[in-house]
Amino acid sequence: MFLFLLIAMVVVVAAVTLAVVGGGDRAVLPEAAPERLVDPLPPNRPVGRADVEAVRLPVGMRGYRMADVDDVLSRLGAELAERDARIAELEAALAGAQATAVSSVELFKKPGEEPEL
Repeated sequence: MFLFLLIAMVVVVAAVTLAVVGGGDRAVLPEAAPERLVDPLPPNRPVGRADVEAVRLPVGMRGYRMADVDDVLSRLGAELAERDARIAELEAALAGAQATAVSSVELFKKPGEEPEL
């Protein structure tokens, strides 16, 4: 009886091992195609808030795919740098216009008058 139980246990362990390992020529799980960035940021126009909210980065073996994350971050960095430069340009133009307006008002005032705002 003991010998029968021992043989049955060996057969069960071998069957489970073969089932887990795959025991044949066919693979247990089919190869999955790697995910790619489905809807990248638009290349022909500035990126908007809706574009950033719509980006869904694909997940790789150990997290997000680094190439896709690098592409999105570099594009967003370029957009932010371009907008910062444009804001600085507009602020400089505004400061110049304000300085010109203040100096032209002071040219036409009489001595002792308060400048009008």
